[in-house]
Amino acid sequence: MLHLRAIVPSDRTDAVCEALADCPGATNVVVLPGAARSPRGDLVTSDIARESANEILDALRRLDVDRDGSIALDKVDLTLSDKADEAMERAPGHGDDAVVWEELDQQVSEGTALTWSFVAFLALATQLAGIAALIDSPVLVVGAMVLGPEFGAVAAICYGLLRLQPRRIVDAVRALAVGFAVAIVITYLCALVSRWIGVIELDRLPDERPLTAFIYSPDRWSFIVALLAGAAGVLSLTAGKSSALVGVFISVTTVPAAGNLAVAMALRHGSEITGSVQQLAVNFAGMIIAGTLTLLVQRVLWAAVLRGQDRRVARRRT
Repeated sequence: MLHLRAIVPSDRTDAVCEALADCPGATNVVVLPGAARSPRGDLVTSDIARESANEILDALRRLDVDRDGSIALDKVDLTLSDKADEAMERAPGHGDDAVVWEELDQQVSEGTALTWSFVAFLALATQLAGIAALIDSPVLVVGAMVLGPEFGAVAAICYGLLRLQPRRIVDAVRALAVGFAVAIVITYLCALVSRWIGVIELDRLPDERPLTAFIYSPDRWSFIVALLAGAAGVLSLTAGKSSALVGVFISVTTVPAAGNLAVAMALRHGSEITGSVQQLAVNFAGMIIAGTLTLLVQRVLWAAVLRGQDRRVARRRT
């Protein structure tokens, strides 16, 4: 369940309540007249099934509640209510399959922001990946994957392609390009300094690294892993089940290759430079393709669910 909190202009409160009453997935409607001060209006709250969120948000936006008032949705961890259970049963489909598009829009918008923290996390992750390349450590590769924040920008590209939003795509690509460029340069400079002071040597990138060779040796499996990672990442976002640990499975194809690229440049290992660049390109392409297709499939399937629900309602009325 989701908890809706809306500040509604007083002249539209009845219309909002009617919209909630017409929605099978809404229940526990509460109206507090004149409770809101900034902006002024009535406070309307309701518990709604996740699968009904888009319907309700669309209805409130048609009433300009988002412009003249305020709309907020919060996840409800525990609901003990027979009415809420009935609302979830009446709502079409299943909550895990429903994509709350406004929620996803906000999430991916955050992913396109080129912030100091984004670059810092990416730089730290890339340096960990570079060290992992030097000592052939899969444990450090996992650490780098956990820190990598780049999937938010990848998801923003997928969403931008689905919604045909060139500006969002450009912003996400810029965040990735600048973030990875800064991270690689920082790791490259650290590797150069380490080489000059004798911490690492020219032969510290051996040809045989059985535990981490996958990060600079692209093959058909690299693309398959990227496809799976892209689909898994998008599903974790749209189903409301995303967490920091999702990065463990997503960044496996990006940050480690960037770290290896920086170290290989510092130590002048030409073959690994080429392999790392190819790995980055292959995996970004795979994730974007899979993520976009996943969003498209979700939109088509959910539209089919809603059409089926409308047909069932029409049959009951007749």
